[in-house]
Amino acid sequence: MYKILKTNMISSILTNLNHTKWMREALEVAKAALPLKEVPVGCVILNEDDIIIGRGHNKTNICMNPTRHAEFVAIDEGLKWCEDKKLNWTDVFAKSSLYVTCEPCIMCASALRLVHIKRWIYGCSNERFGGCGSVLSIHAHEWESKETGGIEVISGVCEKEAIQLLQLFYTEENPFATEPKSKKNRSKIAHIPSLDD
Repeated sequence: MYKILKTNMISSILTNLNHTKWMREALEVAKAALPLKEVPVGCVILNEDDIIIGRGHNKTNICMNPTRHAEFVAIDEGLKWCEDKKLNWTDVFAKSSLYVTCEPCIMCASALRLVHIKRWIYGCSNERFGGCGSVLSIHAHEWESKETGGIEVISGVCEKEAIQLLQLFYTEENPFATEPKSKKNRSKIAHIPSLDD
């Protein structure tokens, strides 16, 4: 009994370290959005061999397209990767994992379901638009068939770092906002947080 518990604990620790490793990749992608004045949400998609097949950060302002969230950009890269390798994208995505720094919004969660990505790991919650339980539970909707085995969602991985990046963005004026709100009373974070902070 003790040996089984110890093995399970070691397995759990290794899984958590692996999730942290890939979320840190997503955080690095998110940081690239800051100088572009985009909300710093980053995303990576890994295939079953732990190879990154798609990366993305928000590009809604640059593209002037409200659908260009990090998940959509990463999905597009993943589709291109599959095309280049002459692989069936539905087979690849069904065995893939998505790491994103902020809970997918309702739109993105719906897209993730449509492309059949079965494991979603995210950093911080999205209390205004979250599609993984904060507002709606798109991942666990009643239409989920028993044959597909459902979608696994893991939250809170590198949550503090994800929140810090968002706070850094929201201390600045957003030049793309329709009616920019004054940030005079908000404190500035002096630097982009290091992942080792």
